Amino acid sequence: MKKQFIFIIVTCFWSVSFAQQTRVLFIGNSYTGVNDLPGMFYNLALSLGDTVYYESNSPGGFTFNMHTTNTTTLQKIALPGWDYVVLQAQSQEPSFSPSQVATNTYPFATKLDSLIHAANPCAKTMFYMTWGRKYGDASNCAFYPPVCTFTGMNDRLRASYLEMGADNFAQVSPVGVAWRKSREMDSTINLWSGDNSHPSVAGTYLTACVFYASIFKQSPIGAPYLAGLTAPQASFLHGIADQTVFDSLNTWMLNQNPLNAAFNYMAIGNTIQFENTSYNATQFSWYFGDGDSSSLSNPTHTYLNAGNFPVQLIANNACYSDTITVNINILGSSSISSELDNGFYLYPNPSNGLIQLNSVSGNGKHYNLYNVNGACIRSGKIESGQFDFRDLPSGLYFVEISNHIQKIILQ
Repeated sequence: MKKQFIFIIVTCFWSVSFAQQTRVLFIGNSYTGVNDLPGMFYNLALSLGDTVYYESNSPGGFTFNMHTTNTTTLQKIALPGWDYVVLQAQSQEPSFSPSQVATNTYPFATKLDSLIHAANPCAKTMFYMTWGRKYGDASNCAFYPPVCTFTGMNDRLRASYLEMGADNFAQVSPVGVAWRKSREMDSTINLWSGDNSHPSVAGTYLTACVFYASIFKQSPIGAPYLAGLTAPQASFLHGIADQTVFDSLNTWMLNQNPLNAAFNYMAIGNTIQFENTSYNATQFSWYFGDGDSSSLSNPTHTYLNAGNFPVQLIANNACYSDTITVNINILGSSSISSELDNGFYLYPNPSNGLIQLNSVSGNGKHYNLYNVNGACIRSGKIESGQFDFRDLPSGLYFVEISNHIQKIILQ
């Protein structure tokens, strides 16, 4: 009996010591701290057989700007080994007007993201899309009417967090979308606490379920950990999280590589100057489509013959790799225009797929549309300054016109 007992103890110790652990850092404020979201996420994951190590810093009312100078935040971000760093902005700030968010929120989201990758190149940044207040934001309704209702505020938060995800090649946990779906399908489960802003236990539980699905890419359905909710309530919230996350993985950029291969180019005759715009990459392999290659960051290449050449860039860092391929048409001695006369931009962006080009000077020009994997999925000539991509799935795409590339988000 003694030997058998010792064998069991050693076996259990071996299993626990070498279990694979997902390391998650939560940076936010009271929307993270109330009801201990990180702890609830930990217990939910554990009940489903996954092991999590977590830390958090969530002082009440903190903005991204405040976090960029907070000693505790900076010390925790600098710790090695994070798999995910979750970023949650102050609850109202991303719901304000686009110009205000562009000034007060986006730059500091980018700064935090850059600090994350400087300390942990292999970490994934995940933005925590929060929810609208139950009856809208009464304190700011007069200044910005879209936030007067839950739906309007929730929509603005959704758009801002998706923009932050796209701008930083990061992932987004669609918590606010799940809250809206839950409210529409069963309003008897109150996700808000008494202040109609912070989460109730049910609200935090739904949030933890969305994070579990977002991080582990697995459904929370059937989780035995209920956080004090009834089994029917928990089961309902499991289903909401599952539907929200897995119906739109591309929209939330949850399959997105934290490294992005990208480039622009300019032609002078048959000589092409390449501008590497890859994100979070340290090594580059160029293949010019005519048998030549380069490992320079921004190479220049001269083609000896006219023709259509698939130029491929493979960008790497210590953890990830990404590839983009763009076809370049060499016209012999003629040079290729590097961009439209005054550059171009596409709007609205994000959009439902019906997109306008700002300049009619683009009419008749050729365009290519690339998916996030760098594959060209559509080509053609621009007519009436408009694109109709409404038949495409939601997600991140890149439009190339005259060697200039701009990202678009289809919702």
